[in-house]
Amino acid sequence: MKAPAECRARDERVATFRVADTPLVFPEQTREVSTMSDTIQTVAVLGAGTMGAGIAQVCANAGMTARVRDLDDAALEKGRAAIEKSLARLLKKERISEADADSLRGRIAYTTDMKEAVEGADLVVEAVPEKMELKLRVFAEVQKHASAEAIFASNTSSLSVTEIAASTDRPERCIGLHFFNPVPVMKLLEVVKGMSTSEETVEMAKTFSNRIGKEAVIVNDWPGFATSRLGIILGCEAIRMVEQGVAEPDAIDRAMELGYRHPMGPLRLTDLVGLDVRLAIMEHLHRELGEQFRPPALLRQMVRAGKLGRKSGEGFYVY
Repeated sequence: MKAPAECRARDERVATFRVADTPLVFPEQTREVSTMSDTIQTVAVLGAGTMGAGIAQVCANAGMTARVRDLDDAALEKGRAAIEKSLARLLKKERISEADADSLRGRIAYTTDMKEAVEGADLVVEAVPEKMELKLRVFAEVQKHASAEAIFASNTSSLSVTEIAASTDRPERCIGLHFFNPVPVMKLLEVVKGMSTSEETVEMAKTFSNRIGKEAVIVNDWPGFATSRLGIILGCEAIRMVEQGVAEPDAIDRAMELGYRHPMGPLRLTDLVGLDVRLAIMEHLHRELGEQFRPPALLRQMVRAGKLGRKSGEGFYVY
């Protein structure tokens, strides 16, 4: 399913979540005094992918030290490059100065060593792929090196924070911090409270959110939380509409963008997130919540064909 040339040109603009038109919210504009959030001076970010790099950037922008950890130097270099690209865009638009950019860079460290990343950190944010067994392995290693006071957070978009917390030695100090892509631009931070999460930890998350220029929405731990549950069901139905021949992808997306003022239609968003990622979340929600989340056959076929969206060059659109 190939988009016309004029659609592809517009896709490139829309697929950045209209960064050029979205005012960045910097911490100094919204920050409130909070002794608890101010105790977070060092944040370990586990995973240097799109989300991990963005989380490190906003933490460093708020004056914290961010330690980014990944498995190898190549992954770390990709994360560094993503941050540099974001800074270049801000510099071009004169939203930050060269001095600000240099200061921010100086507060981000990169390492492949888990102990080096986690030891002495006040907050550990896991941003690894959306697989429960992987997240549990990560936190099992983290707690060998983390201080007893450290808060553990997962950037999961759909998996059980309660289950993750129960695998650690501090379930009351575990929480979900679900950031949105691109992290430096998107204002929402979905804060997910697990069954054992303490109110003190929730308050920390709220004030931390404010400190990094985000607005916290508090939800209880449930499959898909609030955002993924609603977003996935919309994407799932949009794919079924393509499958059934209701309309072409561009028509469906434009209808949601123009009629409902969505910044990006559900099929373009699926291409941005990755069809394989969307499929994995749908399968999880199908198991947990029922038939309404059963993945469309078209989605499975596209993933098998390697049409994963922007990262593979083709999904519902060609890039």
